[in-house]
Amino acid sequence: MLAYNTVNSPLASSSSKPGLFRKKNSLIPGLLLTLGIAIIAWFAGKQFPVIGGPVFGIVLGIIYSNALGVRTVMQPGITFTSKKILQWSVILLGFGLSFEQIVSTGGESLAVTFVTVSVAFISALLLGKILGIHGKLRTLIGVGTAICGGSAIAAITPIIKPEDHETAYAISTIFLFNVIAVLLFPALGHMLQLSDYGFGLWAGAAINDTSSVVAAGYAYSQQAGDYATIVKLTRATLIIPICLFLVFLEVWRQKKNDMPQVTLVKIFPWFILWFLVASGIRSTGLLPEALLPWLSGAAKFMIIMALSAIGLSTNLRKIASTGIRPILLGLGVWIAVALSALLVQYGMGQL
Repeated sequence: MLAYNTVNSPLASSSSKPGLFRKKNSLIPGLLLTLGIAIIAWFAGKQFPVIGGPVFGIVLGIIYSNALGVRTVMQPGITFTSKKILQWSVILLGFGLSFEQIVSTGGESLAVTFVTVSVAFISALLLGKILGIHGKLRTLIGVGTAICGGSAIAAITPIIKPEDHETAYAISTIFLFNVIAVLLFPALGHMLQLSDYGFGLWAGAAINDTSSVVAAGYAYSQQAGDYATIVKLTRATLIIPICLFLVFLEVWRQKKNDMPQVTLVKIFPWFILWFLVASGIRSTGLLPEALLPWLSGAAKFMIIMALSAIGLSTNLRKIASTGIRPILLGLGVWIAVALSALLVQYGMGQL
């Protein structure tokens, strides 16, 4: 989940949000730009399936953004695509998975998930102290790496109340490693000769963001993508207990009775519920089998659109300006999480 605002239901709407046909904050310019890049990336992915459309999308988006720049008028549509269209693509993926498969894979991933989340927090704490990084920035990078990237950072920001620049540093750092993961993980998986299940479990447990997990998973194989998506969504639900823990921690630190305002409606990743609903519909057998390939194809193209939008949102100069210490912290935590996931999988025979 790369959205920097709190994740709400993808089916929700508000008059205050950008609209398709409003002149001010119109979504159309950004949607058209991401659509154009996604079409090119889709054709390129067909020609070079080893690389895949999502990777081409994010790379082309980065090239466009940093070579030509993205006009302000396009930003609402780009943000909408990276957030909402990504969530809708995940919901559509649910139609291709049985409810039994989701429960089974999600349950099997719990051991790896709990280990990687614990490793993320411990390594963020220790490495952050070594690098001399402030506690709140350590927490932001730790939670972003452990749970679900920018959305997790957005969820805990009102609780721990970091400075604006700390939030920006954390988001930029997490964002950088999301991009790297899409490009690097499939190649590493093949080099390590991981099975489809093993890679899906690894990607779902070790990559920060839903978009990058889905892109890397399906770049590896269809089955790996299915597994990775389930594992990642299981992991994303941990944002709820993490937020509640931080609330009580902040109250204890500040020794005050007024608790930070946190509601389950705001912090719950609602698109996961709709993903389960889609899977439930699939399990009933009510959907015609002929419709499933079309839903899968639509989901995968929407993923390419979302990754193209993420590429367009990548400002390499801004990332470089955050300084080396947050990036080193993000790198250290990311490596610790990736290695711990592999070690647990090896010990449990899940490679």
